[in-house]
This record gives sequence, structure tokens and C-alpha cells, in this order.
Amino acid sequence: MLAFPRAGRRRPAAILLATATMAAFTTTVGSAAQAGPPAPTALYIIQTADAPVATYTGGVSGIAATRPAAGKKIDTRAANVRRYRSHLDARRAEVLRRANIGSDRVAYDYTLVFAGFTARLTATEAERLRHTAGVAQVWKNRTVTAQTFTTPRFVGLDGPDGAWRKQFGSPERAGEGIIVGVIDSGFWPENPSFAALPTPRPDQPVIDAKWHGTCVPGDEAPVTCSNKVIGARWYHAGRLDVVNPGEFSSPRDYFGHGSHTASTAAGDHGVTATINGTVAGQVSGMAPAARLAVYKVLYANAAGTQSVGSTADIVAAINDAVADGVDVINYSIGEDVDDFGPVELTFLNAASAGVFVAASAGNAGPGAGTVDNGMPWTTTAAAGTHDRAATKTVALGNGQRYTGAGVGAGVGPAPLVDAAVSGAAGSDPTLTAQCVSNPPQLDPAKVTGKIVLCVRGNNDRVDKSLGARNAGGVGMILYNPTPNSLNADYHSVPTIHVDDVAGPAIKAYAATAGATATISAQTTETAEAPQVATFSSRGPGPSSNGDLLKPDIMAPGVDVVAASAPPSHNGNLWNADSGTSMASPHIAGIAALIIAKHPAWSPMAVKSALMTTAQVLDNRGKPIADQADGANATPLEMGAGEVAARPAFDPGLVYDSGLTQWLQYSCGIGVHLATSGGADVCDAVGTVDPSNYNSPALAVGDLAGKQTLTRTVTNVTRLAGVYLPTVNAPRGFTVNVSPKVLVVPPGTSRSYTVSFTRTDAAFGEWSFGSLRWRDPLGHDVRSAIALRAVALAAPAEVEGVGASGSVAIPVTAGFAGTLTAVGNGLVAATVTPLALTPGNTFDPAAPATSANTGSVTVTVPDGTKAARFATYAADYPAGTDVDLFVYEQGAGGALTLVGQSAGGTAEESVTLTEPGTYVAFANLFATPDNNPATVRIHSYVVAPANAGNLTVTPASQPVTVGGAATVTAAWSGLAAGQRYLGVVDFGDGTQQVGSTLISVNAG
Repeated sequence: MLAFPRAGRRRPAAILLATATMAAFTTTVGSAAQAGPPAPTALYIIQTADAPVATYTGGVSGIAATRPAAGKKIDTRAANVRRYRSHLDARRAEVLRRANIGSDRVAYDYTLVFAGFTARLTATEAERLRHTAGVAQVWKNRTVTAQTFTTPRFVGLDGPDGAWRKQFGSPERAGEGIIVGVIDSGFWPENPSFAALPTPRPDQPVIDAKWHGTCVPGDEAPVTCSNKVIGARWYHAGRLDVVNPGEFSSPRDYFGHGSHTASTAAGDHGVTATINGTVAGQVSGMAPAARLAVYKVLYANAAGTQSVGSTADIVAAINDAVADGVDVINYSIGEDVDDFGPVELTFLNAASAGVFVAASAGNAGPGAGTVDNGMPWTTTAAAGTHDRAATKTVALGNGQRYTGAGVGAGVGPAPLVDAAVSGAAGSDPTLTAQCVSNPPQLDPAKVTGKIVLCVRGNNDRVDKSLGARNAGGVGMILYNPTPNSLNADYHSVPTIHVDDVAGPAIKAYAATAGATATISAQTTETAEAPQVATFSSRGPGPSSNGDLLKPDIMAPGVDVVAASAPPSHNGNLWNADSGTSMASPHIAGIAALIIAKHPAWSPMAVKSALMTTAQVLDNRGKPIADQADGANATPLEMGAGEVAARPAFDPGLVYDSGLTQWLQYSCGIGVHLATSGGADVCDAVGTVDPSNYNSPALAVGDLAGKQTLTRTVTNVTRLAGVYLPTVNAPRGFTVNVSPKVLVVPPGTSRSYTVSFTRTDAAFGEWSFGSLRWRDPLGHDVRSAIALRAVALAAPAEVEGVGASGSVAIPVTAGFAGTLTAVGNGLVAATVTPLALTPGNTFDPAAPATSANTGSVTVTVPDGTKAARFATYAADYPAGTDVDLFVYEQGAGGALTLVGQSAGGTAEESVTLTEPGTYVAFANLFATPDNNPATVRIHSYVVAPANAGNLTVTPASQPVTVGGAATVTAAWSGLAAGQRYLGVVDFGDGTQQVGSTLISVNAG
């Protein structure tokens, strides 16, 4: 897998490795290696060394620039666009000819917002393309997953003073002239949320002028479109449409995720939603008058528990959406990894073409550094609660009572039984405890007439009550095994959802003879809200090391009622779902409203308007809380705060940016793209510290003593603005803003600086505050501040070559005094050979050895400085593809994935820093001749000691706060043909303040 480059080294456009934290070695391999069938193929995404239509600024003889002007969209019918797309087609054909690959291998052609194609190739062919003139990058296809009836009022849209009426006159006209593209699992066309809009439509000429798309009915259960859902496409080069037998080979939604997100963003207004025969209420999309275009890229997995898609299909969908003329894209998809790959690059160019992109932050919370979709050109949404609380109580026969979430009727008193001890003959104990419905796990003889206690996890929450009902249960108590959200879902039997404290107590009581329970009917009340949902992924963003605040903003994402798909939802047309997937379409829909009112605003101006007007207080005037621990939420959890639609239409000032700034940011985080001439784009546009990107928020993840940031604001009003700053300084820092008065004429931009100086902030801890620019007209432009003080800013890793040599390590001190430097290692790799045959049989969700996959187990003792698993492309013929997956081994041998490296070559690496036992699986994905090969896993464990081959100088030197210094690491006497790893520790004379990995290939 490609990684962000280490200090002093450039690499191509990259994907960030998931890192965890390793010396006894054990090896397990599969059966004896045997020659296999013809070389396997996989999908690869190839970027050619050309600018796509969205960013082409000229240079090809006879073809004028196609990059749209600010505030304009791509006109795919324009002569220069047609000529340039033909030019890109010719370039692609030339690349294929040079690589001796037939055009019949091509699955998708990309020209609008990504220049290149997807092809089904062997690893050898992919490697050949990688080194073919005219190719900038090759990525192996990856698999990704899917990540309201009172929410319009809650976010400031509904009501007499809501934005629907204030800005558009009525909800029925809110979003006219705008097209929202939804890249997801399709839609259920018969759902009333997607019914045709009344005619005539006053915005029809606007739609007709911009819409260039189509409605593809599909092969199975075909769909039809209308003046509401005006376009539909489906993508299946990833061959995921045949995994689940219930899936549709068409834009029709089976899983329900796409219907939910599409209707939340722009479903019809005032539709009555009924779930399990009960009226849930009136539902509306955020932009009810907007049109929808649906792009199906997600399909149910074999178990029906998740919706998955391929990056090749997604890149194709983004290209089509931009070409079709959408104004907004909603992308409730991810993999809980903050990286830069073909999808991120394609969204960069889509934003450059004037398309606003809303994306989900991920559902991997509440752990830090779990945020997904972390690039600045997308607007990344965290999930929060809303103020509609449906509660129930459960009364046990022993007199204990517990409160939880639930809707609908009650049940009981009735016998209480624990699902974990109620399995049918031959059932799986884990699936039984989870009340999985298919295949059935519960024994009707043990469950009939009883309330069943089920544990959260694996299958959908509503599937658990279905499993209980099918076995004869009359009610369900659902409990969290660990801290998580409480959800008022619509279940098959009366249900209460309780937390991880009540759950074990109820479980213990259920084990007693004659246990009974009574579940009350629903009580509806106005809850204190919003709160950050426990599951919502958190910052800091790993790709920027916290220098870019992510997530950007929060929106309702818990128990959101919207359209669904009957085949996977017990016949229901609507369902209550939770996730950042539900939060993102709220942002997409509100952005559509703002664009309808301000069509000349750029996507980043819209994003800025949303962020700087977001609310940080809940509906009771208190700071927004974090559901996970009850503490005040921070910008790393909720971004700028909860979206507030009303003020976002008139923010006063916006923080704008475009293609050049995004490329500078990318260079700043170590992602180097190619120009149309094949040169490094960073040489052309320069590099910016990610903290200095013109974000509406101010974040520094490694503030060593002091740092000054620059921001530029643009006045989007018709009057001159005179703004004064108000600072809420983060604890342990002083803040200085210059100038003290900011005068911004209408339509112009002005810059200011903010200097942060550490006083007594704890090193390694985050501090939060805000900067507000306010004018006499009532504009309040708020920027969140997130700072993490470090005693030393140093590169994460440096590299060296040769049996002897040296490398300089640049550092910046966050303290005044003496900087010390000590070397650990260098340690030679322990190389474990694994005789394997090529093949892609490894399932990360069920890791096991096979003929294609071997494993190495490493125990990491306390005090270990660093450990690493790695394979190196130089050890294999070109075209060899190896993937690494690293798991922590827990009690009973349970494996938890903690890092993976699965790119399109044999250059893979996962670095660990925490003690424990780890198992690394190496899968030989492909070889150039499809013959067996010996995979060599290099394992390193760096003990806290110098091995005698590493010298670090100077051992000590004076430093000042914010001052730069250099430490030199030198090595000698290394064995030829070996690779080594070491760690340089930095101290302040009393304690360690930082470290840098040093890797050396002795050659």
C-alpha cells in the first residue's frame, strides 16, 4: 500500500496506512505451493498524465481551456469540451497500445473529473502500465462500505421563521433549480418520498438547461424516473451486484441505505411515513423542491448486514454525476481510514468544477483519530442527536427499573430469557446472543411467549427483534456491550434499548429462576440536544496530523426516519436509521438550499457559510455534550458545531479556496500528484503547511512553542463590513490577532493573521477555543480553534541507504533549554519466508491461512520503541502484488484488525508502537507469471537500547521556544542485503519529548 512520504522523500499520490502499534516469531503457512490456473485479474484504476476536463487550462494545440470559470459549471456540450474529451480518449488508447493491453479490458473511461480509466488486469499488466509513458498513477480497486421527521425544524428549516419560508416562501419551493446527486445503494422508486412533483414547475427551464443525464432502468426490477428523480444509473464493474441473491442488477435499492440518504437530502415535503403499521409522522427532505439523480454503487454483502462498493465504480459515478450536471453530491460512504486515493482525487476535481460534496465522517467513534473523508474540498459531517426523545422503561421482577430508548407499545409482564442460552441445536453461540434472524439461531421452545434479551453487534438492531419474533418472542430488551448510542428503532416486537450498565444487570437477573420483565409503552419528550453520537468518528484527522479540523460540522444522525427499501426492511417503505450516513445528507440538502439562493457561490464558500454559522450550544443554552462521556463536546468531535440553516444564508464573510490551494495542501501532507506533462505538481504550485490552508477553522496538531497562521476572508454581502475580533483563547495559550479591525469592501477579500503562543498548555493534549469576527449588522463569523502543544516537532520517519551513512533530522523545539538525542537500534529485520501460490482468497473479516496466505505472530514486550511488519517490492519481480493485514491477538485468540497495507504492489508496511501479541497475514495476491513465490515478511522489534551501529549527534544542544535545530543520525557496519529499523528519542533533559523512526536499506 502506498504511504504518505517520509521526511526527505517524495512519493506519488498516496494512501495513508492504518497504523496501530511488536520477540518471539511463529510462522503458519497454507498447503504446499502448486502452480495455479491462468493469472488472476483484478480491477485497477489508472490515472493518465493529463488534466481532466474540470482542470484543463489549455496547452493542447487547437483545444481551448475547459476548466470552468468561478461560479460556472462544465458544459459537456461545448465544442472545446468535446474536443478535449476526444483528446483524452486518444491518450488512453495510446497508453493501452504502449502497454500492449487490449481496449476490451477497459471497464470505465474517465474524462470529466478524473483523467484515466479502470481496467481488469493481471498484476503484471498493472505493473507494466505503472511504468508506461503517459501514466501518472495506478491504484488497485478497493472495497468501501456505507457509513426526519423533526429534523427540518431542529436544524432551522421548518416553522414560520425557518429558512424554507424566509428564503423561499414555502417548503414546496425550497431548492428549486438544484440537482442533488446521491452516490449510494440506489432508490426505491415507488416510495412516496420520490413521487413526481406537481406541474408545471417554475424551475423547469433551469433544470433542462443544466441536466445532461439519463435514466438507466437496469436489467432486474427496472426503475422509472420522473421530474423528482430525474436520473438513475448503476455501476457493477466491481461485480458486487451478484454477491447477495436478493440484490437488483439495476438502480433499484435493496439495502435501503440509498433511499434513506436521498430522501433525507431532497425527498418530497410532508409525506406520511408508516413503519410496521404505525404512523411515524410527516417526513421531508432538506431541499424538498430539488431534483435527485441517483448513482448506485453499493450492494448488499452476502450476509445482508452491510452495503459495500468498489472505488472503480465510485470514480465512474462521480464522473457521470458531474457530467450530468448535478450541483451537490452526497457521499455517505467510507472505510474509516483517512487517506488520499482515486476517490479523493476525483472529488477534488469535482469541487473544482463547482460541485459541493458532502461526506460522512465514519462510524468508528468514540476513539480519537477515526475520522474518514478528511480532505478539505469535501464537507465532512459528524452525527448528533436531535430533540425528539422516545423513551421506555423496563421493570424487572426483582423490582429493578431501567430507562432506555424505544417507540411503540409495551408488553408484559412476561417471562424473561437471555438469548445467549436460548439457541437452537447447532446454532452459533455468538449469533444466538445477537438474535440473528437468518439463519435462525433462537429455539422457539425456549423463546415463545417470552421477552428476549439480545446483545448489540453484527446484525442490524431491527434484525434482532425480527429474530426474536420469528422464534415466538413477544418482546425484546436490546443492550449495548460497550458504550454506544441508544436508538429508538421500529422493531418487530415491543422493544427497549438499554446501555452497557443496565445490560449486564438485566443479564444477571435473567439467569435466575422465574425471571420476568415488563416493557412500558413509549413516552415522547423533548430531549436536551444535540449531543455528539457515541459512534460518530472523531478527529484529529491522521492525514493532516490534526492540522486540518475534521469533521467539519455536525448534523442529526440518530434515529432519522426516511425512505427505505422493503425487501430488506420487513416490507417497510420507511425506517429509522442512525449513522454519519444519515448526517451527511442533511448537510447536502441544506447546501442545495444555499446554492439555490446563491448560485454564484463556490462549494467552499457554501462550506464556510455552514461552518461559521454553526451552533455550539444545545436547545437549553448549554455547551453541546458528547454522548460518549457526557463532557462538553470539542471541535474534534463536532467540528464547527451543529448545522444551523437560518444564519448560513447570510454569513457575512466566507473562507474561500480553490484548486491551487487544495493542491498546495495536498503537497503539504505529502501527496504529490503529476501535472499533465508528468512533472510533480508541487514544483508548480508550491506547498503550504496544512495549518495554513484557508480553512474556516484554525487547527495546529504539532504546535512547538508558537505559530502564526494566515487566513483570507471574502465579503459576500452588498455592503462594506467592519469586523472586530473576539477571542476565546484555548487553555494554556495566548492568542494575538492582527489587524484589530478588519474592513472588507463588498465582493473583496482581506487577510489577517493569528499568532498562538504556548504558556502552560500540557504537551500532547488538545486545547480548544474560538475566534469570532462580528460587525454592527449582526454577522457573527465564528472559527473553531484546536491546538495541540508539543515539546518537539520532528519528522515521523527518515530513511537512509548503505552499509554506512547519515541523515539529518530537522526539529523545532517547543521549549527553551537543552535538547537531548539518543539512538535505539539499528535492529536488523527478522525475515520469515512463506511459500505461497497467488490468489485473492483472504477475507479481512475472517483472517485465516491458506495456500495464498501465510502468517507470522509477534509478541511485543513492554518498553518496545517500535515494531514493524513489511514487505519490499525490490525482493520480487515487477508485477508481484502482496497485501499485509495485521491483527492484535486477544484473550482466547480473538483477532482484531489494527493495520493493513494492501496496495497494488509488494511494497507494504504496518508500524506498531503498543505492546501486545500481533498476527500479520501476508496474502500473495498475484505474481507476474502466476507461479508460486516465496513471500518474505520483514519483522522488526526495536528494544530501548543502542545496538552499537547507530550514532546520534549532537547528544545535547541548546534550543529556544520555536527555534529550529538539526540532529544527525549516522550508522556504520551494517550487513549488506539487510534492512534495519531504529528510533531516535529526543528529550528535554528530564523526559522524552519526541521520536523519529529511522529505516536503513544497507544495500
